[in-house]
Amino acid sequence: DFIEEDALTALICEPDPAKREKVSSVLELMEYHLTTVGSTREALKKMRYHNYNVVVVNEMFDTSSADTNGVLLFLERLPMTTRRAMFVCLISSRYRTMDHMLALNKSVNMIINIKNINDFGKILSTAITENDIFYRTYKETAKHLRGF
Repeated sequence: DFIEEDALTALICEPDPAKREKVSSVLELMEYHLTTVGSTREALKKMRYHNYNVVVVNEMFDTSSADTNGVLLFLERLPMTTRRAMFVCLISSRYRTMDHMLALNKSVNMIINIKNINDFGKILSTAITENDIFYRTYKETAKHLRGF
C-alpha cells in the first residue's frame, strides 16, 4: 500500500473479529492507516518492511500460550531506537488495564484487559498522549542528532 510519508500507521494482531472491529474503529477515528494481519508470520513480514506507529496485539494472537507470542517476542528484540518510535498495546485476559509495571515487564507501552475493550478509545488516547509527553525530549534530541 502507498502511505504518505507522515501518515500514522497501526498494525492490528487480534484474532477475535468483534474485538478487532472495536480496535479498528477507534484507530480509524484517530486517523491511523490500518494493517490487519491473521498470523504471526504475516505480522513479522509487515514489520520487517515498515515501522508502525502503533501495534495492537492480543496476548493469544496465533499462539497456544501467551508466553510464546511471536509478535511480542519480535518486538521485545527490536533495537531500542526502533522500539521507542512505536507504541505497543497488549490486549490481555490475565493482566489489569494500565498496569505500568507489568507493561514494562512485558516490553509494551500499555496493557488493556479484555473487560475494558469498550473503553479502548479513551484508554488508548490517554496512554499515547502520556507516552508522547514522556518521550518528547528524547525524540527531539534524537532527531536533532541525526541532522548532524
